[in-house]
Amino acid sequence: MKMHNADENCGIAQAAVVLADWWNVLVLREVARGHVRFDALAAELGLSRKVLTERLGKLVARGVLRRSLYQRRPVRYEYLLTDSGLALLPLLVAMQDWGDRWVLGDGTATATAAPSGAEHSRVHALSGTRLPVDLLLPAADGADRPPADPDAAATVLFTYPGTGVDWSSDPIPGAPGCTLENLLFRDAWPDFRRAGVAVHGVSTQLPHEQAAFARAQSVPYPLLSDARHHLSAALRLPTFRGAGRLRLKRLILVVGPEGAVRHVHFPVDDIAQAVEQTLRLAAAH
Repeated sequence: MKMHNADENCGIAQAAVVLADWWNVLVLREVARGHVRFDALAAELGLSRKVLTERLGKLVARGVLRRSLYQRRPVRYEYLLTDSGLALLPLLVAMQDWGDRWVLGDGTATATAAPSGAEHSRVHALSGTRLPVDLLLPAADGADRPPADPDAAATVLFTYPGTGVDWSSDPIPGAPGCTLENLLFRDAWPDFRRAGVAVHGVSTQLPHEQAAFARAQSVPYPLLSDARHHLSAALRLPTFRGAGRLRLKRLILVVGPEGAVRHVHFPVDDIAQAVEQTLRLAAAH
Protein backbone atom coordinates (compact mmCIF):
# COMPACT_ATOMS: atom_id res chain seq x y z
CA MET A 1 0.00 0.00 0.00
CA LYS A 2 1.43 3.38 -1.04
CA MET A 3 1.48 5.94 1.77
CA HIS A 4 1.99 9.69 1.82
CA ASN A 5 4.90 10.99 3.86
CA ALA A 6 2.45 12.59 6.26
CA ASP A 7 1.20 9.12 7.19
CA GLU A 8 4.53 7.77 8.42
CA ASN A 9 3.91 8.99 11.96
CA CYS A 10 0.15 8.38 11.95
CA GLY A 11 -0.94 5.39 14.02
CA ILE A 12 -4.24 5.11 12.15
CA ALA A 13 -2.47 4.94 8.81
CA GLN A 14 0.04 2.38 10.07
CA ALA A 15 -2.75 0.21 11.52
CA ALA A 16 -4.56 0.41 8.18
CA VAL A 17 -1.44 -0.97 6.49
CA VAL A 18 -1.44 -4.00 8.81
CA LEU A 19 -5.16 -4.70 8.41
CA ALA A 20 -4.93 -3.84 4.69
CA ASP A 21 -8.33 -5.21 3.60
CA TRP A 22 -11.43 -6.85 4.92
CA TRP A 23 -10.08 -10.40 4.51
CA ASN A 24 -7.34 -9.66 7.03
CA VAL A 25 -9.94 -8.42 9.49
CA LEU A 26 -12.08 -11.52 8.97
CA VAL A 27 -9.07 -13.83 9.36
CA LEU A 28 -8.36 -12.19 12.73
CA ARG A 29 -12.04 -12.50 13.67
CA GLU A 30 -11.98 -16.24 13.01
CA VAL A 31 -8.69 -16.83 14.82
CA ALA A 32 -10.16 -15.00 17.83
CA ARG A 33 -13.13 -17.38 17.65
CA GLY A 34 -10.79 -20.37 17.94
CA HIS A 35 -10.56 -21.35 14.27
CA VAL A 36 -6.77 -21.51 14.22
CA ARG A 37 -6.06 -24.22 11.64
CA PHE A 38 -5.86 -23.62 7.91
CA ASP A 39 -8.73 -25.89 6.86
CA ALA A 40 -11.03 -24.48 9.56
CA LEU A 41 -10.23 -20.93 8.47
CA ALA A 42 -10.81 -21.78 4.82
CA ALA A 43 -14.15 -23.41 5.65
CA GLU A 44 -15.38 -20.53 7.82
CA LEU A 45 -14.32 -17.80 5.40
CA GLY A 46 -15.03 -19.52 2.09
CA LEU A 47 -11.67 -18.23 0.92
CA SER A 48 -9.44 -19.89 -1.69
CA ARG A 49 -6.35 -21.64 -0.33
CA LYS A 50 -4.08 -19.35 -2.34
CA VAL A 51 -5.62 -16.13 -1.00
CA LEU A 52 -5.78 -17.47 2.56
CA THR A 53 -2.12 -18.52 2.43
CA GLU A 54 -1.21 -15.02 1.26
CA ARG A 55 -3.23 -13.30 4.00
CA LEU A 56 -1.87 -15.55 6.76
CA GLY A 57 1.70 -14.99 5.54
CA LYS A 58 1.29 -11.22 5.68
CA LEU A 59 -0.28 -11.29 9.17
CA VAL A 60 2.57 -13.49 10.41
CA ALA A 61 5.13 -11.15 8.80
CA ARG A 62 3.49 -8.17 10.50
CA GLY A 63 3.76 -9.92 13.88
CA VAL A 64 0.01 -10.15 14.44
CA LEU A 65 -0.12 -13.95 14.14
CA ARG A 66 2.46 -16.65 14.87
CA ARG A 67 2.67 -20.18 13.54
CA SER A 68 2.69 -23.11 15.98
CA LEU A 69 3.52 -26.62 14.75
CA TYR A 70 0.90 -29.20 15.73
CA GLN A 71 1.70 -32.01 13.24
CA ARG A 72 4.97 -33.14 11.65
CA ARG A 73 3.84 -35.63 8.97
CA PRO A 74 2.69 -33.80 7.00
CA VAL A 75 3.77 -30.49 8.50
CA ARG A 76 0.76 -28.53 9.78
CA TYR A 77 0.58 -25.28 11.72
CA GLU A 78 -1.92 -23.46 13.89
CA TYR A 79 -2.14 -19.68 13.58
CA LEU A 80 -2.27 -18.01 16.97
CA LEU A 81 -2.60 -14.40 18.05
CA THR A 82 0.56 -12.73 19.30
CA ASP A 83 0.48 -10.02 21.96
CA SER A 84 0.15 -7.59 19.07
CA GLY A 85 -2.80 -9.57 17.72
CA LEU A 86 -4.49 -9.80 21.11
CA ALA A 87 -4.21 -6.03 21.39
CA LEU A 88 -6.33 -5.76 18.24
CA LEU A 89 -9.32 -7.56 19.80
CA PRO A 90 -10.83 -4.40 21.36
CA LEU A 91 -10.72 -2.87 17.87
CA LEU A 92 -12.61 -5.85 16.41
CA VAL A 93 -15.22 -5.66 19.18
CA ALA A 94 -15.58 -1.90 18.65
CA MET A 95 -16.08 -2.50 14.91
CA GLN A 96 -18.77 -5.06 15.68
CA ASP A 97 -20.46 -2.68 18.11
CA TRP A 98 -20.45 0.08 15.49
CA GLY A 99 -21.78 -2.27 12.80
CA ASP A 100 -24.52 -3.63 15.06
CA ARG A 101 -25.67 -0.13 15.95
CA TRP A 102 -25.15 1.93 12.80
CA VAL A 103 -25.28 -0.58 9.93
CA LEU A 104 -27.46 -3.43 11.17
CA GLY A 105 -29.46 -1.23 13.59
CA ASP A 106 -31.04 2.19 13.59
CA GLY A 107 -28.35 3.98 15.59
CA THR A 108 -30.13 3.62 18.93
CA ALA A 109 -27.96 2.78 21.93
CA THR A 110 -29.53 -0.05 23.91
CA ALA A 111 -28.35 -2.78 26.29
CA THR A 112 -30.95 -5.22 25.00
CA ALA A 113 -31.94 -6.47 21.54
CA ALA A 114 -35.00 -6.94 19.37
CA PRO A 115 -35.91 -10.57 18.54
CA SER A 116 -35.82 -9.70 14.83
CA GLY A 117 -32.36 -8.15 14.96
CA ALA A 118 -28.95 -9.36 13.83
CA GLU A 119 -27.60 -9.55 17.39
CA HIS A 120 -30.42 -11.85 18.44
CA SER A 121 -29.74 -14.21 15.54
CA ARG A 122 -25.97 -14.18 16.10
CA VAL A 123 -26.22 -14.90 19.83
CA HIS A 124 -28.75 -17.71 19.46
CA ALA A 125 -26.53 -19.28 16.80
CA LEU A 126 -23.98 -19.85 19.60
CA SER A 127 -25.74 -23.11 20.55
CA GLY A 128 -23.25 -25.90 19.86
CA THR A 129 -20.29 -23.50 19.69
CA ARG A 130 -17.21 -24.49 21.69
CA LEU A 131 -15.33 -21.91 23.71
CA PRO A 132 -11.63 -21.61 22.78
CA VAL A 133 -9.80 -24.15 24.95
CA ASP A 134 -6.97 -21.81 25.97
CA LEU A 135 -9.14 -18.83 26.88
CA LEU A 136 -8.59 -17.56 30.44
CA LEU A 137 -10.06 -14.46 32.07
CA PRO A 138 -8.79 -12.65 35.17
CA ALA A 139 -11.08 -13.19 38.16
CA ALA A 140 -11.89 -10.87 41.03
CA ASP A 141 -9.91 -13.16 43.37
CA GLY A 142 -6.70 -12.62 41.40
CA ALA A 143 -6.70 -15.98 39.59
CA ASP A 144 -7.04 -16.59 35.85
CA ARG A 145 -9.98 -18.88 35.13
CA PRO A 146 -11.61 -20.44 32.07
CA PRO A 147 -15.07 -19.01 31.35
CA ALA A 148 -16.59 -22.48 31.92
CA ASP A 149 -15.65 -24.79 34.81
CA PRO A 150 -14.47 -28.12 33.29
CA ASP A 151 -15.15 -29.93 36.58
CA ALA A 152 -18.81 -28.89 36.84
CA ALA A 153 -21.77 -30.68 35.30
CA ALA A 154 -22.49 -27.38 33.55
CA THR A 155 -21.57 -23.71 33.89
CA VAL A 156 -24.00 -20.83 33.86
CA LEU A 157 -22.10 -17.97 32.24
CA PHE A 158 -23.95 -14.69 32.49
CA THR A 159 -22.72 -11.39 31.11
CA TYR A 160 -23.84 -7.99 32.37
CA PRO A 161 -23.01 -4.30 31.70
CA GLY A 162 -21.57 -3.47 35.13
CA THR A 163 -22.34 -3.06 38.81
CA GLY A 164 -22.02 0.18 40.73
CA VAL A 165 -22.63 2.24 37.60
CA ASP A 166 -24.75 5.40 37.77
CA TRP A 167 -26.89 4.97 34.66
CA SER A 168 -28.98 8.06 35.47
CA SER A 169 -26.41 10.27 33.72
CA ASP A 170 -26.30 7.91 30.70
CA PRO A 171 -29.78 6.35 30.49
CA ILE A 172 -29.64 3.37 28.13
CA PRO A 173 -32.59 0.95 27.83
CA GLY A 174 -31.79 -2.41 29.40
CA ALA A 175 -28.62 -1.27 31.20
CA PRO A 176 -29.81 -1.08 34.85
CA GLY A 177 -30.37 -4.26 36.82
CA CYS A 178 -26.85 -5.70 37.06
CA THR A 179 -26.81 -5.61 40.86
CA LEU A 180 -30.22 -7.29 41.01
CA GLU A 181 -29.09 -10.02 38.63
CA ASN A 182 -25.96 -10.73 40.65
CA LEU A 183 -27.93 -10.84 43.90
CA LEU A 184 -30.52 -13.21 42.43
CA PHE A 185 -27.75 -15.55 41.26
CA ARG A 186 -26.15 -15.19 44.69
CA ASP A 187 -29.36 -16.20 46.45
CA ALA A 188 -29.89 -19.14 44.09
CA TRP A 189 -26.25 -20.24 44.23
CA PRO A 190 -26.83 -22.98 46.87
CA ASP A 191 -29.34 -24.59 44.49
CA PHE A 192 -26.89 -24.39 41.60
CA ARG A 193 -24.15 -25.89 43.78
CA ARG A 194 -26.34 -28.79 44.87
CA ALA A 195 -26.97 -29.52 41.20
CA GLY A 196 -23.22 -29.52 40.50
CA VAL A 197 -23.55 -26.39 38.35
CA ALA A 198 -20.99 -23.58 38.40
CA VAL A 199 -21.98 -19.93 38.08
CA HIS A 200 -19.65 -17.32 36.51
CA GLY A 201 -20.47 -13.65 36.00
CA VAL A 202 -18.64 -11.66 33.31
CA SER A 203 -18.42 -7.93 32.70
CA THR A 204 -15.88 -5.59 31.10
CA GLN A 205 -15.15 -4.01 34.47
CA LEU A 206 -11.67 -4.33 35.91
CA PRO A 207 -10.98 -7.14 38.44
CA HIS A 208 -10.55 -4.75 41.37
CA GLU A 209 -13.93 -3.16 40.61
CA GLN A 210 -15.55 -6.59 40.55
CA ALA A 211 -13.72 -7.61 43.74
CA ALA A 212 -15.07 -4.58 45.62
CA PHE A 213 -18.62 -5.47 44.59
CA ALA A 214 -18.14 -9.16 45.43
CA ARG A 215 -16.93 -8.29 48.94
CA ALA A 216 -19.71 -5.78 49.57
CA GLN A 217 -22.46 -8.15 48.43
CA SER A 218 -20.92 -11.49 49.53
CA VAL A 219 -20.98 -12.88 46.00
CA PRO A 220 -19.92 -16.56 46.31
CA TYR A 221 -19.21 -17.33 42.65
CA PRO A 222 -16.37 -16.02 40.45
CA LEU A 223 -16.69 -12.70 38.66
CA LEU A 224 -14.52 -12.62 35.54
CA SER A 225 -13.20 -9.55 33.76
CA ASP A 226 -13.40 -9.27 29.98
CA ALA A 227 -11.85 -5.80 30.01
CA ARG A 228 -9.52 -6.91 27.19
CA HIS A 229 -12.49 -8.24 25.19
CA HIS A 230 -11.08 -11.73 24.64
CA LEU A 231 -14.39 -13.47 25.38
CA SER A 232 -16.37 -10.81 23.52
CA ALA A 233 -14.30 -11.38 20.39
CA ALA A 234 -14.27 -15.18 20.73
CA LEU A 235 -18.08 -15.42 20.86
CA ARG A 236 -18.94 -12.19 19.03
CA LEU A 237 -20.98 -11.12 22.05
CA PRO A 238 -23.27 -8.09 21.76
CA THR A 239 -21.97 -4.90 23.33
CA PHE A 240 -22.89 -1.26 23.72
CA ARG A 241 -20.96 1.83 24.75
CA GLY A 242 -22.22 3.34 27.99
CA ALA A 243 -20.81 5.30 30.93
CA GLY A 244 -17.47 5.68 29.17
CA ARG A 245 -16.83 2.00 28.45
CA LEU A 246 -17.64 -0.70 25.93
CA ARG A 247 -19.95 -3.02 27.89
CA LEU A 248 -21.44 -6.47 27.46
CA LYS A 249 -25.16 -6.75 27.03
CA ARG A 250 -27.01 -8.98 29.46
CA LEU A 251 -27.22 -12.61 28.31
CA ILE A 252 -27.00 -16.09 29.86
CA LEU A 253 -25.26 -19.15 28.43
CA VAL A 254 -25.35 -22.70 29.78
CA VAL A 255 -22.04 -24.33 28.89
CA GLY A 256 -21.27 -28.04 29.20
CA PRO A 257 -18.06 -29.40 30.78
CA GLU A 258 -16.65 -29.99 27.31
CA GLY A 259 -16.91 -26.23 26.67
CA ALA A 260 -19.85 -26.28 24.24
CA VAL A 261 -22.75 -23.85 24.57
CA ARG A 262 -25.93 -25.83 25.27
CA HIS A 263 -28.52 -23.13 25.93
CA VAL A 264 -28.80 -19.41 25.19
CA HIS A 265 -31.04 -16.90 26.97
CA PHE A 266 -31.04 -13.55 25.19
CA PRO A 267 -32.21 -10.89 25.61
CA VAL A 268 -32.65 -11.00 29.40
CA ASP A 269 -35.64 -8.78 30.05
CA ASP A 270 -37.23 -10.47 33.10
CA ILE A 271 -34.16 -11.07 35.28
CA ALA A 272 -35.84 -13.10 38.02
CA GLN A 273 -37.54 -15.39 35.52
CA ALA A 274 -34.28 -15.82 33.60
CA VAL A 275 -32.41 -16.95 36.73
CA GLU A 276 -35.13 -19.47 37.62
CA GLN A 277 -35.30 -20.83 34.08
CA THR A 278 -31.51 -21.11 33.89
CA LEU A 279 -31.44 -23.14 37.12
CA ARG A 280 -33.94 -25.60 35.68
CA LEU A 281 -32.04 -25.94 32.39
CA ALA A 282 -28.62 -26.28 34.01
CA ALA A 283 -29.82 -28.75 36.65
CA ALA A 284 -31.21 -30.96 33.89
CA HIS A 285 -27.59 -31.59 32.83
